[in-house]
Amino acid sequence: MHYTINDNTYFVKPIGEGEPLVLLHGFTGASTTWRDVVKYLDEYKLVLVDLPGHGQTEVSQLTDMRQACVELNQLFIKMGLTHFNLLGYSMGGRTSLVYTSMFPETVKRLILVGSSPGLQKEARTQRQEQDEKLAKYILESGIESFVDYWESIPLFNTQLTLSLEKRNEIRQERLSHHAEGLALSLRTMGTGHQPNLWPELVKINQPVLLIVGEFDEKFVKINEEMVKSLPNAKMDIVDETGHAVHVESPRIFGKIVSRFLNHT
Repeated sequence: MHYTINDNTYFVKPIGEGEPLVLLHGFTGASTTWRDVVKYLDEYKLVLVDLPGHGQTEVSQLTDMRQACVELNQLFIKMGLTHFNLLGYSMGGRTSLVYTSMFPETVKRLILVGSSPGLQKEARTQRQEQDEKLAKYILESGIESFVDYWESIPLFNTQLTLSLEKRNEIRQERLSHHAEGLALSLRTMGTGHQPNLWPELVKINQPVLLIVGEFDEKFVKINEEMVKSLPNAKMDIVDETGHAVHVESPRIFGKIVSRFLNHT
């Protein structure tokens, strides 16, 4: 389903019936990212959104992550979603955190997978430069060259243990994007452009679940700090899993999410 919000058109795929759970994917992902976990979350109305620069969402104008969150809020209102559970992975998790800080009354429970609250000023400037360099690389070298590079970064090393079929699915999802879309995403919603929400964590009172893979050491440390600041949060470290827990351990991931939603 497509919804026009201002100058942009968002693609949303609703699945099933029940209590609504909105899912936001990571960078180079799309609504298809969740294909393996859908069957483990069949008691919920799943709302799979393609974020700006990804999938079937077409964005002609975007300034930053806050604008994206304002438009997501308008999208949810159009869909009749006024109070829902929100789950985000990586970039989608960062977006979910910003969204919750802006529209706390709409979020019932928050689940963040391999996510962070942003960077301090000096680190943020450095990351903006890295994001810009990567955006230019994508535009100049094309999607296939970029995907070859992206598959090789240490963050995704654990995905080498996945089946060839699964790795090919992930690769095709990444290849399906347009260079312009991914560059736009980096320049507006990359980690360097995300507001620093570390000081805001104490204000997020919803039940929050932080999910992180055991082998994702950087994000284990970040999430250990996050759980200290969030008033009502718990953290679940998934054994023998890397950054993309929902991709590498979908059945366990589904059980963790269901347990959290059913017991809070």
